Amino acid sequence: MSSTRAFSISQLFEDHAEKLKLKWVAAEGVDRNLELTEPEFFGPDVVGHFNLIYSHRVQVIGQAERRWAERAGEDHWQRHLDEMMQARPPGMIIADALDPGQDLLDRCEKKGVPLFSTPKPCAQVIDHLHLYLARQFAETLSVHGVFMDVYGMGVLITGDAGVGKSELALELISRGHGLVADDVVELAHTAANTLEGRCPGMLRDYLEVRGLGLLNIRTIFGETAARRKMKLKLIVHLQKQAPGGNTPRLPLDSQTQEILGVSVRKVVFHVAPGRNLAVLLEAAVRNCILQLRGIDSMSDFIDRQQRAVLDGE
Repeated sequence: MSSTRAFSISQLFEDHAEKLKLKWVAAEGVDRNLELTEPEFFGPDVVGHFNLIYSHRVQVIGQAERRWAERAGEDHWQRHLDEMMQARPPGMIIADALDPGQDLLDRCEKKGVPLFSTPKPCAQVIDHLHLYLARQFAETLSVHGVFMDVYGMGVLITGDAGVGKSELALELISRGHGLVADDVVELAHTAANTLEGRCPGMLRDYLEVRGLGLLNIRTIFGETAARRKMKLKLIVHLQKQAPGGNTPRLPLDSQTQEILGVSVRKVVFHVAPGRNLAVLLEAAVRNCILQLRGIDSMSDFIDRQQRAVLDGE
C-alpha cells in the first residue's frame, strides 16, 4: 500500500527566506502542501524548472524560461501560464532577479498560488531545494548506538549496554575523530543508497560515559570534535567474548546490515581484555575506504594463495 507525505510551502519559505533571499510577492499568506506518494520520494517531482508535465511540483522560472518565452512569443507564453494555473501548483519561484510581470502576479493572486522571488540563479535554487526536500520527505529511523566521523567516514558503533561503546567513542575523539551522536542516532534515507545520520537536538554534543556522566564534547575537546551530520558507511558491532568462545581469525565473507532498505558494510569486534578497539576500528575504516575504491585485501590474499598453489603444481 502506497503512502503519501506532505510538506507545507509556507515552511519552505520560512526556512529559506534568508538563505535564498526569498520574497513572497503574490498570494501572500496562502499555504499549500507539497505531496509525494511512494515511490516518488527520491524522484524529480518535488521542485524543478517550469514544466507542464510536472505541474504538481514547485515551479521555478529563470533566465532559460524567459528566453524560451521570448522565442515562442507572448501568446504562447500566456497559454502556458494559463495551463499551469489550471493545475494549481503548490508554489512558484521567480529566480535570477527577474521581474515576475503583472500578468503572473495577477494569475497567482486569483488562483491562490504562492509566488516567491529570489536574486539567486535558477539552477542553484533548484539544487538547494532538491537536497532540502529530499531530507524532509526521507524515511527515518532512530537506532541505538554511537555515531562517529572517523577519517571522514560515518561509522555507527553498536552493541549491548555496557559493552564499551561510549568509552571507545571517547578514545576515538581523543585521537582526533568527531562525534555526531551518542545513544540515539536519527537515520534518514535521503537518496536511493544514502543514509544520513544526525543527533537529536536535545543530545547534540553530549557523550555519556559510565563513571563520568554526561560530557560536552564540543566544550572539552573544541569545535572540531563534533559534527552535525554524516553519511553512514560502516557499522562496527561490539560483542562480548563468550567464555571459551572461538573468534574466527579470518572472516572470509564480508558482512552487511540492511537499514531502511540500504545495505551497509558491517564488522564485528569481540571485546576482550588487551584488545585496542580504537586501533582496530581505525584499521577497519581504512580497509573500508580501500574496498570502496575497489581494493579488497582479503580477495588479493586469496588470489595470491591460489597462484602460489598453482605455481607449486
